[in-house]
Amino acid sequence: MFTGIVTALGTVREVQPIGGGHDLRLVIGCAPEFLARPAPAEIGGSIACSGVCLTAVELGGDWFAANASAETLSRTTLGGWKPGTRVNLERPLRLGDELGGHLVSGHVDGVAEVLSATPENASVRWRFRAPAHIARFIAEKGSVALDGVSLTVNEVSGREFGVNIIPHTASVTTFAVLQPGERVNIEADMIARYVARLHEAG
Repeated sequence: MFTGIVTALGTVREVQPIGGGHDLRLVIGCAPEFLARPAPAEIGGSIACSGVCLTAVELGGDWFAANASAETLSRTTLGGWKPGTRVNLERPLRLGDELGGHLVSGHVDGVAEVLSATPENASVRWRFRAPAHIARFIAEKGSVALDGVSLTVNEVSGREFGVNIIPHTASVTTFAVLQPGERVNIEADMIARYVARLHEAG
């Protein structure tokens, strides 16, 4: 479980096809401090990589390796990653930690398209188009995770929605290099999904 508060930026170093070319082994470089604190990362532990919960299968002083299955590749942007791709990183939430964002599982629902980025006062208004099966879970003033970043939804119009990114968030995440036309991993708010499921069952 994660909070959507990105704590480090990583860079893809290697992308290796495995499993007959259907899966990928990703090697991601990062600051040594990210793997060392709050407790040393361990093989078998989870790391959120641009919103996708991956298992560390190998660790170095300033890198870790993780495998991505064909299922993960089909639902996320990971299949398009290449050496040099920047990645938002977050270690798992621990009991007693501050919940600064919202509860994020790391189980990405799909991929959203970046429509525009417009300066607005001291921030930037970003607009996205969500897949139809996810759009119904996105509500004004609700939460959404985009590439692992916990954000508040400002407005919703059909499948399109907007969020504001302040300079600090841009400086510590991949929003600093994101461009209209690109795609981001999207995870709908967990509570919204359960409410919708209960409504359908009722």
